[in-house]
Amino acid sequence: MPTITPSGATVPGVTHHLADVNGTRLHYVSAGTHGSPVLLVHGWPETWWAFRKLIPLLARAHRVFALDLRGFGDSSNADTEYGEAVAAEDLHHLVQHIGAGPVHLLCQDISGGTGFRFAATHPEDVVSFTGVETALAGFGFEALADVNNHGSWHVGFLGAPGIPGMLLPGHERALLADWAFPLMNGTAGSIDESDIDEFVRSYARPNAWRGTEGLYRGVFTDGAATRALAASHPITVPVLTVEGAGHGKITETTFRQVSAGEVTAVQLEGVGHLIAQEAPEALAATFLEFTGEVDHN
Repeated sequence: MPTITPSGATVPGVTHHLADVNGTRLHYVSAGTHGSPVLLVHGWPETWWAFRKLIPLLARAHRVFALDLRGFGDSSNADTEYGEAVAAEDLHHLVQHIGAGPVHLLCQDISGGTGFRFAATHPEDVVSFTGVETALAGFGFEALADVNNHGSWHVGFLGAPGIPGMLLPGHERALLADWAFPLMNGTAGSIDESDIDEFVRSYARPNAWRGTEGLYRGVFTDGAATRALAASHPITVPVLTVEGAGHGKITETTFRQVSAGEVTAVQLEGVGHLIAQEAPEALAATFLEFTGEVDHN
């Protein structure tokens, strides 16, 4: 895994890499020298930088990898295919490229569908699945677009083909710093100006909204494909769901329906939606206990 000089921010002990896999170029970082491998997959509006505080905590016991999904961060955003299906194949090819599988997979927010599809279609690559504040199309995620019933306008907006890329360039900081992070973050001080600078840097690249559009569009174009996949290929590995207090149990409820094995559900008190950024110590403790039990068995 040749290392590269990072284009943006980094943290001590992390090395940066590029992998040409599945018709795209993925940027990923690695840390840790021993233990079973962990693959971290970010949500929106995030990149691998969402795990900046979590990675050093996990790297004490695991080899840790975190990527920018295609169309996000410093991964390629060329004129190509986007969405859950191709992103799931990206994960499969990345695990093969790294030679690290099977991995403990952790996905949060919008990447839950990608992670589920990856675990369902490539079970040999995954030894456990952790879903953090996430849901799946066909299992309640689409309800988050229903603005008449407490849903949010941004789900439909971000999934409208070509619209984010047309309207958001030049307004990245206003969207992220003035709206998205204040809405989602429940922990004062967890995201500072330097963090916002890093997220804005990547979301302000040319064509930077293609990955976002692809994942959110899948909420509306799924056509019951996820339910069909769950029926034919449920997740068979141990599953951990992690949610913030007061957010209901959509993650737990969803993954109990798509899992054939054991599901462990945890809610963290006093935490908003961005758990990896807000409560890395609590998330690390929960995750390490879970992965330790999986590895021991």
